[in-house]
Amino acid sequence: MSEKNMQEIQGFEEARNIILKSVVVLGAEQVELLDSLGRVLAEDVVAPWNLPRFCNSAMDGYAVRAEDCGAGQMLPVIASIAAGGRPVKAVTEGTAIKIMTGAPVPDGCDSIVPIEQVEVSGGGIRALGTVTLGQHVRLAGEDVKDSETILAAGRLVRPYEINMLACCGRERVAVVRRPRVAILATGDELVELGTIPGMWQIVNSNAYSLAAAVRQLGGIPIMLGIARDNLASHREKLKQGLEADVLVTSAGVSVGDHDLVREVLDELGVRIVFWKVNVKPGKSMAFGMKESVPVIALPGNPVSSMLTFEEFAAPALLKMMGRQDSVKALFPAVLQSSLRKKKGQTGLVRVKLECRNGRYLAWSAGKQDTGLVKTMMEANAVAVLPAEREGFAAGEEVQVHLLGSAVAI
Repeated sequence: MSEKNMQEIQGFEEARNIILKSVVVLGAEQVELLDSLGRVLAEDVVAPWNLPRFCNSAMDGYAVRAEDCGAGQMLPVIASIAAGGRPVKAVTEGTAIKIMTGAPVPDGCDSIVPIEQVEVSGGGIRALGTVTLGQHVRLAGEDVKDSETILAAGRLVRPYEINMLACCGRERVAVVRRPRVAILATGDELVELGTIPGMWQIVNSNAYSLAAAVRQLGGIPIMLGIARDNLASHREKLKQGLEADVLVTSAGVSVGDHDLVREVLDELGVRIVFWKVNVKPGKSMAFGMKESVPVIALPGNPVSSMLTFEEFAAPALLKMMGRQDSVKALFPAVLQSSLRKKKGQTGLVRVKLECRNGRYLAWSAGKQDTGLVKTMMEANAVAVLPAEREGFAAGEEVQVHLLGSAVAI
């Protein structure tokens, strides 16, 4: 690899910022309404009509004129309107019309009296309490006005946005397309899933955890298989991976005799932006660009691979999908046991997080060795420990963020 391409080691935040500044939001595609869930709108959505489209009742009850309901006056019921029905009569002075929730308010009506708040006698009703002008009447356009921009491009589509889009009759919607993420594992020691590993071999598990993480974010994983420890295999696989929107590799990016990823990327015209990060675990990772295609080369140890994906690759993919919340927010948690790390490196520590009496408490998830996958399963958060510190005492606050798809605790 040429010296002009190799950059000095980057700090944790600097490395992530470099990656985020290098990637751009992908183009748009039209999808069916339900397929837009979890995606980001690529267009403004304008209301084609008022919502509600017509004045309607918010309650089962009686359409009246508020001024007719004083002093216990009995009002004859002259008609009935169901939801989806059409008013055939108007509320005239001293009369009432039975009405169902969602039914159109008839002419002359200015208030609805709930069915629970009337006395029914013969063919009429008497309001049992004070009737306020306009009560329980949903006015046309009080939620959304015709031609109003109701959803702006860049908004994340949740079930609530789906409801609004359906209210506006949208069968299809333009969203930011999902990135195609090529995933490549490297190493002669690897065997594919379905093959019983021989002595000194291991199953290619990293590719599956990375593919699962890509899919969980909403991307489309493309499994490239394994690049063997020779230049020809690396050239073939990496060239194929550069045809995707993003290329993510696992292992082969350190300084060993068989670590060929950086050499071949350089040969294929990838501009290496940095090739180490001052973080533990995950120091041996690299980032480069081939035109518009980002290349994120992750370490080979399982935990290092998963954590560096979490901290560096995931934010990049989310930004490419149009998400404005691509970096997880940090919040304070109180350590329940002491922690130590190497001074000068940002520490990523797997922790168990609980909320008690309004405070978040954090325990180590277990041994922090980068080959121990079990602690990744035990953890639900990551403590991000500052580089300048070495020791952290029980009772001290540290900054944490939720891990993977963990929900708020």
